[in-house]
Amino acid sequence: MRCYNCGCTLSEHDFCTSCGADVSLYKKIIYISNRFYNDGLDKASVRDLSGAVSSLRQCLKFNKNNVEARNLLGLVYFETGEVVAALSEWVISKNLQPKKNIADDYINMIQTNPARLDTINQTIKKYNQALTYCNQESLDLAVIQLKKVLSLNPKFVRAHQLLALLYINSEEWEKAKRELTKCIQIDTNNTMTLLYMKEVDEMLTPEEGVKTKNKKTVQTEEVVKYQSGNETIIQPMNVKEGKGVGSLLNLGIGILIGIAIAVCLILPARIQAEKATIDDKLRTVSEQSDAKTATIDELEQELNSLKDEKAALEQDIAAFTGRDGSIQTYDILINAADAYLTEPENVAAVADYLDEIDNMPEDADTEKSEAFEKLYNTLLALVGPSAADSYYNAGYEDYKREDYEAAIPNLEKASLYDEHNGEALYYLANCYNNVGRTEEAIEAYNKVIEQFPGTVKATKSSAALAELEAGTNN
Repeated sequence: MRCYNCGCTLSEHDFCTSCGADVSLYKKIIYISNRFYNDGLDKASVRDLSGAVSSLRQCLKFNKNNVEARNLLGLVYFETGEVVAALSEWVISKNLQPKKNIADDYINMIQTNPARLDTINQTIKKYNQALTYCNQESLDLAVIQLKKVLSLNPKFVRAHQLLALLYINSEEWEKAKRELTKCIQIDTNNTMTLLYMKEVDEMLTPEEGVKTKNKKTVQTEEVVKYQSGNETIIQPMNVKEGKGVGSLLNLGIGILIGIAIAVCLILPARIQAEKATIDDKLRTVSEQSDAKTATIDELEQELNSLKDEKAALEQDIAAFTGRDGSIQTYDILINAADAYLTEPENVAAVADYLDEIDNMPEDADTEKSEAFEKLYNTLLALVGPSAADSYYNAGYEDYKREDYEAAIPNLEKASLYDEHNGEALYYLANCYNNVGRTEEAIEAYNKVIEQFPGTVKATKSSAALAELEAGTNN
């Protein structure tokens, strides 16, 4: 035992030999705490878990830093199925004593097992759902949920008790006794369990009494008396010969009356027994139907969840397979780079690939990355001038032959690959003008005037632009 003031080990004196603090009351508190701990340990060893919990709580009230008591309390909680309460005690214990604490092993035993953690979560959810069903008076569904809880955590005492209480409510005494017996096997001295068991035993123990005989025979010297049901029949001992037929007739009538009375008394009881049997069968069928309904609901929820996951996966797959053309665009760019690396002089092949990228649908542009744009611009800069010359020569030949429709694509590419090629842009504007594409011609002439001011082609473009604007106003 250490001093609460300086941490020095205490002696048998009522004061600390190091700092002089009065530790007499402190020692008494620690002794009381240790006594409760020992009591809790003794009770836990004989499976009196409820008593152990009570003693250990008293121990911690006197000394909240008692690490051994917290570890033992966590074990008791864990044994009764209260895993969350057990983890709480072990975490507090670990914070009080971070090193050389067996609580680390207990916590790791649970937290390093994902399956056990999932089982604990499912147990808590299903138990809470069972309580909700009880509050809603859906007792059959509550029984089903509690059975699932106990299949996941057979030592959950509170679940056993609640299930036994539901059985008591439905007068299924044998089932209630089985659940309470399991509770007693886990916690031998649980007060709630013992109260329920007392109630069940009183209902299962038959009342003692003297059973009334259905038939009594009293013989005297003159008559014989016997009771059949609620009727008392008196038969003379000495029957005269002349009255034999009458006696037999009376005997027959008495037998018939007895049979009628027996039918009136026995038949309702038999009917009631059959009715009880039918009610039990109906209850069983109802429970099975409720169980199937709950299972169907769960399966429908799982099915809807799987459908949502399927839709999400289909969207992901569509994105990865390049439904919008993005993957195809990357492949074309890679082919262009490969063509340039393999045959640098084959500019036309690289230019064809770049043209194919330019002609891809607009939706494909949304997935282009920065690396894609960088590689594309690099290739365009490497092959652009050579490709521009090739396209310009082909377009100019068509222009001289006045095949303006054929010249336009080549001149557009020449202007694209070489922005400084003013001749290509000027002839492209003339082609637009000659084929009647006036707006595009005006735009091209304006570019020539802006990009190449003071040149002959700029002057010609201004004149052509003035003619177009005059024709448009007319």
